[in-house]
Amino acid sequence: MSASSTDNIPNGDLIIEDDDPSDVSASPTHELTPWRILIVDDDVDVHVVTKFALSNAQFQGRRLSFLHAYSGKEAIETLRATQDIALVLLDVIMETEDAGLRVARQIREALHNELVRIVLRTGQPGQALEHSIICDYDINDFWCKADLTTRKLFTTVIASLRAYASLQAAAAERAAMAAELDKARQVQALLGQQALVLKLDPKGHIIEASDRLCELTGRRRDTLIGRDLHALHTGTFPEALVDDIKLSLARDGAWSGDIQTRATDGSALHLRCALLALSEPGGAPYEYLAVATLFEPSPTPGA
Repeated sequence: MSASSTDNIPNGDLIIEDDDPSDVSASPTHELTPWRILIVDDDVDVHVVTKFALSNAQFQGRRLSFLHAYSGKEAIETLRATQDIALVLLDVIMETEDAGLRVARQIREALHNELVRIVLRTGQPGQALEHSIICDYDINDFWCKADLTTRKLFTTVIASLRAYASLQAAAAERAAMAAELDKARQVQALLGQQALVLKLDPKGHIIEASDRLCELTGRRRDTLIGRDLHALHTGTFPEALVDDIKLSLARDGAWSGDIQTRATDGSALHLRCALLALSEPGGAPYEYLAVATLFEPSPTPGA
């Protein structure tokens, strides 16, 4: 805590220093990152008692590290500067009678921090209706300091850290999924521009065609939707090829091979194709996805 913070403390000569988890000289290098807990209270004794009560606590093999703020303003500044605070033990009445409530609201609405757990504590429960606070503010617990014994404090802190860990894991999973989805969209956009991509319904009717496919074949997308493959291939597919595709899709759910067709100008198009049947586990295909690329066939020997 900075020297200016003493202005808000009745006994300015007594300050609880923030823990410094980055001090590797004081702990083994293999120690896991501690859980950061922010104690917000204008009473220094509350900081001392809270830290002492939880000094030996651990959760999931990680110790607790304490940050200290003595006003609502300091609390918001600390939360802004420290992104991985797991729990805020927050006094209701500090510089104003609703300072803690304002902090709780700012955490959610101004800082957009949905992960950190907020436990309100008050020494004057008669000045705040507990039911109203729990309903109107996005907090996770509410305690009168006189009722919060060491055992109850430990239980509350561990339960809060467990909830934070679960939310943090879920948030990381959502972020990873969003990143993968973004990559997939980029790939899909690239395929739409460069590759020949076709989607068919279970009956073999076209439901989507890529820009490159429409450009190469000279067909508009709206003239292809709802039609079968003869909209792209005016001739008859060789019977052996059709049988091979059907057998492979039924057996393996996929087929790959070469198909020859013609562009609108009559020139030959040699396509290297991959066809995939999309289906739920144990269910019939609900969609077929075909991706093709142009290739030049090798010259026939002696030609």
